[in-house]
Amino acid sequence: MAIKTAIVVLNFRTPEMTIQCLDSLSKHITANEKVLVVDNFSNDGSIEKIQKEMNYPWVTVMALGSNRGYAAGNNAAIKEALAWPDPPKYVMILNPDTIALDGAIQKLVEFMDEHPDVGIAGSQLQDPDGSRQHSSFRFPSISTELDGGFRLGFLSKLISNRQIIRKFTDKPQRTDWVSGASFFIRTTVLKEIGLLDEQFFLYFEEVDFCYRANLAGWQCWLIPDSKVIHFVGASTQVKYVEVKPKRRPDYWFNSRRRYFQKNYGRPYGCLADSAWMLGFSVWRVRRVLQGKPDNDPPHMLWDFFRHSAFFN
Repeated sequence: MAIKTAIVVLNFRTPEMTIQCLDSLSKHITANEKVLVVDNFSNDGSIEKIQKEMNYPWVTVMALGSNRGYAAGNNAAIKEALAWPDPPKYVMILNPDTIALDGAIQKLVEFMDEHPDVGIAGSQLQDPDGSRQHSSFRFPSISTELDGGFRLGFLSKLISNRQIIRKFTDKPQRTDWVSGASFFIRTTVLKEIGLLDEQFFLYFEEVDFCYRANLAGWQCWLIPDSKVIHFVGASTQVKYVEVKPKRRPDYWFNSRRRYFQKNYGRPYGCLADSAWMLGFSVWRVRRVLQGKPDNDPPHMLWDFFRHSAFFN
């Protein structure tokens, strides 16, 4: 039977989570689905652990000779799948820090089969207790950056129809982009606009991909009936749920800057950076005056400034 969906799981020093993810798939995977596990040069025994635990015939493990980032790691498996004699109709990128619930993949397949103008679809991500995580978003802009920096209620209400996070929904929702933790792509889109941009080491690569697909006329949708548990930030250094986050890594700032400069130009990137830094500076003063807790990553404003479009 021809493989209809190739599922890519990228491992980097998270073998236990990757095994847990594959175990969740084993409960409802079908004969026309195949999983490609890519080890992004973990160099920590991950491959041996995964191969020891995984005897599933539908799993293939690929080992890369270097770690060139999230986009490049996923692209390695996507290229492999596209080179099959009978390429899959769909490619799914599934983070290792996820558990795909029953029907998660099938709901995406069904929706895409019924809507040929949809190029990308995403699952409703949730916490282990069933609480929904934000999974549907608008493209970043100067107004979203200003809002993200200021964190002021009246401003958020003023631009509510342009906020980056979209409201929860129980019905399929057309959106700008969906989380890369469960990212379902029509193969035709990959052939038309290319793979993930490997200049993004980590973060913003799915935003960029959805933006390019949008320019090419492809729609992106969130499918709430496709449910995936996501252990937020478990496989990266950025945990948005921490009370006191760690210092944000350089590659986050670099990826953000690349997204704005690549898609809107450097002048726009400078304006977006200025909007965020202005808002964040006011917020830091207001936080002290109002006695609010400091939950921002250490050195956030300085790190943002030195990675901004003004100097890069």
